[in-house]
Amino acid sequence: MPSSGERGIEGVRSFFSFGEQTLHYFDRPHGGTPCREPIVGPAAWYGSSMVGRDEWRVRLSAAHIAEIEEALVVAQASGKATADLTAADFPLPTLAREIATWRDELQSGRGFQLIQGVPVARWGDEAAGVFFWCFGLHLGRPGAQNPQGDLLGHVTDTGDAVSDPYVRRYRTPANIAYHCDAADVVGLLCLRTARQGGASRIASSVTVYNELLRRHPDLVARLYEPFHLDVRNDDSSGTLRHVPIPPCRFHEGKLRTFYHSDYFRSVVRHDDVSPFTATEQAVLDTYESIAAEPTLRLDMVFEPGDIQLLSNHTILHARTAYEDQAEAAHKRHLLRLWLSIAG
Repeated sequence: MPSSGERGIEGVRSFFSFGEQTLHYFDRPHGGTPCREPIVGPAAWYGSSMVGRDEWRVRLSAAHIAEIEEALVVAQASGKATADLTAADFPLPTLAREIATWRDELQSGRGFQLIQGVPVARWGDEAAGVFFWCFGLHLGRPGAQNPQGDLLGHVTDTGDAVSDPYVRRYRTPANIAYHCDAADVVGLLCLRTARQGGASRIASSVTVYNELLRRHPDLVARLYEPFHLDVRNDDSSGTLRHVPIPPCRFHEGKLRTFYHSDYFRSVVRHDDVSPFTATEQAVLDTYESIAAEPTLRLDMVFEPGDIQLLSNHTILHARTAYEDQAEAAHKRHLLRLWLSIAG
């Protein structure tokens, strides 16, 4: 994949740079006052109510897979690099309608969707990557996932030291705490699974908010004030160490949340950031404790060919630690997309 500084052969990028995507994501309107009433709607779900239900997962039909494979032929015949492809280069005349319903679910519904049955083993990793990139183009606008411009992420154990507290956790088999990514939607396509563990854990940030409001209403207002976010050495210039971000914004009945446990907590390592106050510590601890409760969270164990789509405005996501396969060629490997959606 080329970096986000490069352009397609038509001269117009089909993707956002890291900065463009971040600005789009954090353009969250706010009415000026915290929401003091429970938020009602499909985004306010409990994990215990989702177990055993089927509406949040769908299996691709044979006709849809055939349509995708025909589109792969068209894309490959175009001669374009993957990042130069457009949605028109990957025609999905019937599946595009299904993708539109999933987009609506992410924006206005429960905030997550699981699609199953992508034949990644038959295609191989390269064709799977082309498919996933183009699938993303039909859903929204892909964007870079770091300042270096990586567009299609590889979630796998790269051998980075688990003991390093500032390493990107997705590059290790360690547990990943609850967080959101700086894009409207994050998508994962599973190529291969671990020998054991590695479950995706999600929770509704709307439900967590409602529970915090019910149990500790005195803590809610602090979520509308900025916490400093540690950039974790991702700034190539070395001058930016942290940025202030309010976790919650509320406007016209809709709550949008950005939360990042590790990066909110580690920022106090910088000498220009004050230690947490008692209230701030209580907010972080209580919020995450609520999100981790078995009745709130929903765990998913991926199979090869599963696509998970999550809204980073209404969903918190985490991952349990895993033990990988012994053979390098069979190691756990997921492809990741960050997507911006208009509106």
